[in-house]
Amino acid sequence: MTTSNQRSRSAGIMFVLTGAICWGIGGTVSQKLFQQYGIEVNWFVTVRLLIAGILLLMVQSFTVRRSQIFDVWKTRKTAVQLIIFGLIGMLAVQYTYMASIKHGNAAVATLLQYLSPVIIMFYLILRKQAVLTKKDVASATLALGGCFLLLTNGSLSQLSVSLPAMVWGLLSGVAAAFYTLYAVKLIETLDSLVVVGWAMIIGGTGLSLIHPPWKMDFANMPLETYGYLVFTIILGTMIAFWFYIESLKSLTAKETSLLGSAEPLAAVGATVVWLHEPFGYFQWLGTACIIGLILLLQSNRSRSVKANDK
Repeated sequence: MTTSNQRSRSAGIMFVLTGAICWGIGGTVSQKLFQQYGIEVNWFVTVRLLIAGILLLMVQSFTVRRSQIFDVWKTRKTAVQLIIFGLIGMLAVQYTYMASIKHGNAAVATLLQYLSPVIIMFYLILRKQAVLTKKDVASATLALGGCFLLLTNGSLSQLSVSLPAMVWGLLSGVAAAFYTLYAVKLIETLDSLVVVGWAMIIGGTGLSLIHPPWKMDFANMPLETYGYLVFTIILGTMIAFWFYIESLKSLTAKETSLLGSAEPLAAVGATVVWLHEPFGYFQWLGTACIIGLILLLQSNRSRSVKANDK
């Protein structure tokens, strides 16, 4: 593997980890908005998708490939793919995750969403695009085990949440798997800014038919709420999704999904530092599992680089 390819993979790792951290903290902030400030899920998802999508396309307009913003609609096949990705990928993964947080909490919602690496793994095996290996089993075990310990502190009783929270959480895992796999088709020919930006606008527009973004009591909204909304829109949505998609240019869907397990680590960190909640023994063990997962994947890449350089 050439030096440029190694740099590309390193950049991919940086992108997916940064996106995952933004996601994790954004989920914690979103829970605060839902539970302490009474923000409605439909309105919240609509607004953050529309604003973040517009901002991403604005960034693209300053690049040398700005023409892609509108050229994407000139090809029927690409346009259809983008609409599918926006509604079934972007909107689905956003709405199901936030609905699970609303009906339960960010911890359970994140844990259930991280079934996606296992879903992707077995999907690829069933499609005969991959063969199950011991490393796959070890990676999936570390990802799921780490998420469980990190978010529940080893207590099975903490998984006893409402049925809506469980259903939305499971659907979030399926949506995240679809989002990761389907995005690969689009970023083969399009910039990630264009893909993510339009997908957000499509998803936000679709949901706005149910809950128009202007239907909100802005006059009685506390000042700090606007700060939390800005954070979730810019970092928790725009940056998180953009970087996640960008990472797929140099990493496989399975690697990106598994490295995204840094999200619950960020969520717990935000909970401990910002919300001043205690951090238990099993949660530290879960942290070790997540770090072990990242080191395992890094070790596999290093051996691959050496083998290819021979």
